[in-house]
Amino acid sequence: MAEKEKRVKKKGAFGALWLSVSKKYIFPDRRRKMMVIGSLGALTLAAYFALDFLVLKSSLTSSGPLSSYHATFEKDCGQCHDAQLKTVSNEKCSVCHEKVGDDLGVYSMAAHDVYRSGMSSRIRSSAEDHPCYLCHQEHLGREALITEVPDSRCTGPACHDFGSLAAENPQKRLDPSNQLHPQFDFITESLPDDSTMKFTHVRHVAEVIKYKKLPDIERACLYCHNPQPDGRHFDPVEFDKHCDTCHLSMADKTPRLPVKSGDAAGVESLETIRNRRGPGTQWAFYANPSEIKPSGSALFKQPLYHEDPWIMENLKMTRRTLYPARGLADLLKTSGTLSSPNDRTAAAAVYQEALQALQNATMGLRGQPQHNVQNDLSKIDSLLSRARKRLRDQPMQAADLRLFLEKPEVNPNFTLDQIQEYDDFINSLTEPCQKCHMLAEASIARVRKEQIALVRAEFDHRAHLIYKPCLECHAAIAITEGEGDSIKVRDYSKVSKSEDRSAIQNLPGIDNCTECHNPSQSSNRCVTCHYFHPNKTNRSRLLLYLD
Repeated sequence: MAEKEKRVKKKGAFGALWLSVSKKYIFPDRRRKMMVIGSLGALTLAAYFALDFLVLKSSLTSSGPLSSYHATFEKDCGQCHDAQLKTVSNEKCSVCHEKVGDDLGVYSMAAHDVYRSGMSSRIRSSAEDHPCYLCHQEHLGREALITEVPDSRCTGPACHDFGSLAAENPQKRLDPSNQLHPQFDFITESLPDDSTMKFTHVRHVAEVIKYKKLPDIERACLYCHNPQPDGRHFDPVEFDKHCDTCHLSMADKTPRLPVKSGDAAGVESLETIRNRRGPGTQWAFYANPSEIKPSGSALFKQPLYHEDPWIMENLKMTRRTLYPARGLADLLKTSGTLSSPNDRTAAAAVYQEALQALQNATMGLRGQPQHNVQNDLSKIDSLLSRARKRLRDQPMQAADLRLFLEKPEVNPNFTLDQIQEYDDFINSLTEPCQKCHMLAEASIARVRKEQIALVRAEFDHRAHLIYKPCLECHAAIAITEGEGDSIKVRDYSKVSKSEDRSAIQNLPGIDNCTECHNPSQSSNRCVTCHYFHPNKTNRSRLLLYLD
């Protein structure tokens, strides 16, 4: 008994220090209570998100306020996001930013190069296209300008592995490790100006200044290079507008040309052309016969006109004799290659020229009342209409160009002496034309009036003329000499053909741009010159490339 009381006395303490012990056991709360509290918390959180999603349209859980461009969609995430609210697809963007049923994809990356440069290789979307949201980032606030894409979105290994224009020393561009903006292609690849014209700037500037009595050399440039209303680009140079004042006057005439006899090279008289009634010779019935003058057993024409129909008809007949297997290429007044086989815009122009030649050839059939002739004419008109529709709806392929651009074979029955005779005759017949034009396969070499040098950028002349005159940038051809008040046009008699010819791209390089486009003067951002999205005003041009 004494031992038991002794143990009871010791129960209130333990250890050598006799620490106090609780008088009752401590039990944890029951598990059911914990589960109830946890379930109530989860239900409350679920109710919060449901209220936000269904009633408040996710305004409480959004990543941030939308920009003013898309503020009306802030209460409806499904307008932009997919069902899981994970990402934004380009299809969601196109609902608003594309025309209904539009196949061109105006805001797609595939259209990036197409509208701005005419490069149709990227008209269709591909798996490598970037989604819109990578560049146009939302949820950054009402004042965010999502159309202002920083250069960091363009440059870098993922896209363009070089920087924008910079103010560094141009000599640093020779260092491969210095990834600055690359040089223009027409300089690095030494691309010629595909004009096929015998043209010298120095002489023409001097003549225009003298003829127009211009006090300013710059104005002589604008005599031929006429700005379009937008001030950015220029109208094509036209003979009737810019050249005929000085060229092909009433005194111009052809050399004495032999009259055609048998297989010998020669010209046909106006009467012979009328009697032959060949396709496209209606002009002969309205031409002035006194302009084709006899000279012994030969003929010559005076005055001359641009694309003179008598010269062009005789050139065509000579070409058919010398190159009898030209086929469809004989429909064209011009010949030669295109600057690029993949230039579908230029290819389409060639086809348009051929169709117009066929249309002109049918004019002689319009006045013939014979039933069979009119039936054939109806079939021809139907075929021409189908050809034009196909030209609009189907892109031209490089293989198709062979119909018009293959080099023809000389008549296999001709001897070398006969070939030389025909070549000499063609040179005599086109002597007035060759003052400006070049020959190719017994025809005038094709002239491309609109040449695009910067195929991946857009240049605004209007914005630059107030800072620099024309000749300060276009200095590849040295037109002037002297400095300050003593500046004048060079003496063209002392200018060699290698210095001043139409094949020279008289355009500045990238170093000329960096003189002004640097952080201390003018914007040097990518979007200053490059546009990711197309110019929608030119979208109709792409109808030629849609399948």
